[in-house]
Amino acid sequence: MSDWVKNDMMQNQYDPTPTSSFDSAPRTATDDVGIDLDGFLKLAVAQGISDIHLRAGYPPVMRKDGDMIITKLPVLSEATIQSFARRMIPEKLVPRLKNRTDFDLSYHLENMARFRVNFFYEMGHLGVVMRLIPLSIPTIEDLGHPLVIHRFTELNKGLVLLTGPTGSGKSTTLAAMLNTINRNQKKHIVTLEDPVEYLYHNEQSVITQRQLGLDTDSFPSGIKYALRQDPDVLLIGEMRDTETIMAAMHAAETGHLVFSTLHTIDAVQTINRIINAFEPHAREPIRNQLSEILMGVISQRLVKKSEGSGRLAVAEIMEVTPAIRDYIQRDEMGEIYQMLNGGELEGVRSLNHALYRAYQNQFVTAEEAIKTSGNPTELQQMMRGAFHGTSSY
Repeated sequence: MSDWVKNDMMQNQYDPTPTSSFDSAPRTATDDVGIDLDGFLKLAVAQGISDIHLRAGYPPVMRKDGDMIITKLPVLSEATIQSFARRMIPEKLVPRLKNRTDFDLSYHLENMARFRVNFFYEMGHLGVVMRLIPLSIPTIEDLGHPLVIHRFTELNKGLVLLTGPTGSGKSTTLAAMLNTINRNQKKHIVTLEDPVEYLYHNEQSVITQRQLGLDTDSFPSGIKYALRQDPDVLLIGEMRDTETIMAAMHAAETGHLVFSTLHTIDAVQTINRIINAFEPHAREPIRNQLSEILMGVISQRLVKKSEGSGRLAVAEIMEVTPAIRDYIQRDEMGEIYQMLNGGELEGVRSLNHALYRAYQNQFVTAEEAIKTSGNPTELQQMMRGAFHGTSSY
């Protein structure tokens, strides 16, 4: 690796004195320090890395197929981390890093990949986490999702939510769904992202991508003005507060198809999270409004494949039916759980059913499926033959 790690990197010494702010003083190419950033990132992409962790005083750490790997590269210095920041942060945004302790942006590696980048401080020292965003957008079929997901892309209005923990592939599935619309329908799609991740190229649709901090101040503000930009479809990067939730629901209610994400583990928790984000006196009208506009919830996980490298997307899917709308209105969440867990129905399946099918088809091992399940005892029973349902997927 000596061809892509500068020889003088070994001589960089880690200064344990915390630095309270980002040093934005310009450096020339001759006195820069540390790793050749683009060469380092190209090698990471070639090796199938999904995330890169860079901190002063430690060697680079990578994530591949869900596992953290400590590299044998030299320890990074504070000067090296700051040189990365100067390379990646647009000049307009440098003051934000000086005044904030956490900061997101995207970085483009020419003809190879994009990265979602988070700068943060740890004990006063600047650190970086980068997530790989491929330049090519996969199809729904590439991801192994069932065809029912296509139905969400054919809607004209309503709210569709992608949920799951951090790193579960929500952004990739959303990109696949939006690009399906882009390829097949004549729509105006507006995305509000923090930061912009996948880049779309207009096909049948016209796509406007707006980044928080650069193009709009906040999700609620971006939604407000997006509704004046003649949209058919809105992508809201995350419904992270009540103001954003209300703005997203208003957009869905006024005849737009809205996609967004939440960090929840299943469909029922997603419904409860939205309703409980509001004060008790406001929950009943929010519940009624949500029951009318919610079209579907996809709760996703990534599971290591049984053969080769890579991970498989598996998901609980809930297409909202008249019965589910009625359960939401009456606050009978237990009935929705029973519907999801009772077997695979048209437009409805639980995470365990998705894991069971992946195991049956030998895409994942029993061990990995059970590790991913929220109810491993039930999944083990299914694997032992206690489940004999059929799939409409």
